[in-house]
Amino acid sequence: MTKRYYLDHKKRNFSTASIWIKGGSDMDSITKKGINKILSSLLTRGCEGFDNFLLSEYIESYGAELNQEIFEDGISISIKSLNEHFSKLLPLLDLIVNKPILSEIEFQKVKKSSIDLIKKDKENPFNICFEKWRKIVYSSHPYAFNTIGNVNDVSKISYADVLFEFKNFKTREKYIMSNNLEINGKNLGTLDQKILEENPCPPNHNLDPINRFDHINNDSNQTIIMIGNQTCSRRSREYLPLKVLESYLSYGMSAALFKLFREKNGITYDLGVYNPVRFGNAPFLVYLSVSNKNALFAFELLSSLWKNLLLNPLIDSELFLAKEKLKGSFLLGNQSLDEILQRKLQLISYGIFPVSEIDLNIKIDEISSLDILKLINKYFSKPFLSISGNKKICLEISTRWKKNF
Repeated sequence: MTKRYYLDHKKRNFSTASIWIKGGSDMDSITKKGINKILSSLLTRGCEGFDNFLLSEYIESYGAELNQEIFEDGISISIKSLNEHFSKLLPLLDLIVNKPILSEIEFQKVKKSSIDLIKKDKENPFNICFEKWRKIVYSSHPYAFNTIGNVNDVSKISYADVLFEFKNFKTREKYIMSNNLEINGKNLGTLDQKILEENPCPPNHNLDPINRFDHINNDSNQTIIMIGNQTCSRRSREYLPLKVLESYLSYGMSAALFKLFREKNGITYDLGVYNPVRFGNAPFLVYLSVSNKNALFAFELLSSLWKNLLLNPLIDSELFLAKEKLKGSFLLGNQSLDEILQRKLQLISYGIFPVSEIDLNIKIDEISSLDILKLINKYFSKPFLSISGNKKICLEISTRWKKNF
């Protein structure tokens, strides 16, 4: 059964509806990584009354959009059109999710597309380095694997496997939300206003240092460094203090990473923090890319920054600015109706009541430097490091890593 919600948002001349299916690539079996990516793509390639071409033509005839995306914790499918056409298009979501055609011909196309996407993904050294990092941080946990799977598994997935996976898919919880009353929904305020405090996957704090480092050699002039750990679930009270830390490190030109690596030393191509919303323990990862000649210097700068974070709390001015930038980022995320719908559905599926902007700001204002310092020492005193670069540089960083961490 699909739970329906109406989002009473400002009147617009278009309507959108999103459906969130709980369970994404984390539902892939060990030998079939990528099967839910294939299934989610196949769902939108025909449903009862519409083959692949008819469905595409029908949607385009109304100037509408149909999108799908897979995440570690869920699958998102959305449709958007002008208000006057929405009633004709909304029923497609129900047909796509509950009565897809799942054509074998389309399955072969989607499977080939997945394999091509995986191969293309492997051409990017950032992706390869990130895969290495995830493997040492999460081991055999579902978050250790790419949502699109791997070539070895995907190449062996059969049409029968996908049909069997769809039986599992039908039993998963589903949530739909729209800014249009056509969904016959109810207001979000009827949900229980609580946040569940859970950490379903304990962090790997105490692994031997040798298991917290990995590298891959490449022949380019670029060295990529990724350092961090798994942290907490979005359901945890630790989530917001970690977002303040992310804001301090990476939001805007006043961010600590930007000032240290770009403004003062001008040595990075790319840098930032990756800390997505997750049902389980989310990754918190600092990444940067530098030329080979600057790689060792960059690592020393990063090590110094890391040690400073572990020892010294943020000063008042740093904390205030980080909080204000975080509040601004949440406001920015409220400009797109599609983003709002997906975010609220995702939180609902996690068992979290989407709080108001006022309540969110109050929670952020209550965070202290000591709160953040405690979490930094809890999660980052023994970080995990992944490097992609010249073999000699990787070995030298490995030696320094063992001394520093």
